[in-house]
Amino acid sequence: MELAFATVASLFAGLIDSIVGGGGLILVPALFATFPSAPPATLLGTNKCAGVWGTAMATARFARRVRMPWRTLVPAAGAALLGSFAGAWLVTAIDPGFLRRLLPLVLLAVLIYTLVNKTLGNEHAPLHSGRTQTLVACAIGAAVGWYDGFFGPGAGSFFIFLFVRFLGFDFLNAAASAKVLNVATNLAALTLFAIKGHIWWQVGLTMAIANVIGSLFGAHLALKHGAGFVRIVFVVVVAALIVKTSYDAFLR
Repeated sequence: MELAFATVASLFAGLIDSIVGGGGLILVPALFATFPSAPPATLLGTNKCAGVWGTAMATARFARRVRMPWRTLVPAAGAALLGSFAGAWLVTAIDPGFLRRLLPLVLLAVLIYTLVNKTLGNEHAPLHSGRTQTLVACAIGAAVGWYDGFFGPGAGSFFIFLFVRFLGFDFLNAAASAKVLNVATNLAALTLFAIKGHIWWQVGLTMAIANVIGSLFGAHLALKHGAGFVRIVFVVVVAALIVKTSYDAFLR
C-alpha cells in the first residue's frame, strides 16, 4: 500500500512538474508521510530518482513540438549542473535554514509581479540573441542550479519565471527550456545521493514509471493549450508553494 500511494503521488507530481515545475510539492511530502521512519536524505534521493526520468521524457516531448534554442540551453544546462553541485557541497558545510523564512517572500514577489504584469509571458519575443542570450541563460542556470542543490523548493518555477522575465520567452517556451536545465540539476543531485547510498532504487524506479506517464500527459496539456494555460498553472503552483513554504517557515 505504501508503494502504491507513493506511485500515485509520483504520477501527479510528474504531471505538474512537466508543466511548470513544483512536482516536489506533491511527491516529497507524500514520501515523508508514507515512510516517516526513513532517513530524509534517502527520501530526497528517491524523489530525484523518480523525478529525473519524468523531466527527461517531458523535455523530449517538448523538443519535438517547440523550437528549442539548443546553443543557449546546452551551456546553460552545464552551468546549472555545476551550480547544483556547488549548492549541494555548500549544504554540507552550512545550514540552509536561513532560506526557509526568505523563500515565501521571494515567491510572493514572483506571484505579485506575474499577476500585475498581465501580458507577461503571453508572447514569445526573445530579448537577446547569440552570445548575450547564452550568457544570460548561463547566469540563470548557475544561480537557480546553486539554489536547487542548496535548498530546492520551487527551482523549476524560478527557472520558468527568470526565462520569461530576462530572456523574453513566453510561458510555453520557458517551460520547455526550463526542463533541460531541470534535467541537469536533477542529475547532479541524483549522482550525489547515489554516491552516498541514499536511494531506494526499487521504489524510485517504480515511481519513475508513473512519473514518466504523468510528465508526458502534462507536456501534452501544455502543448495543446499553449502559453496562457501554462501561465495559469504557474500562478496556481506558485501560490501553493507560498502556502506550503510559509507553513514550514512560520507555523511548523
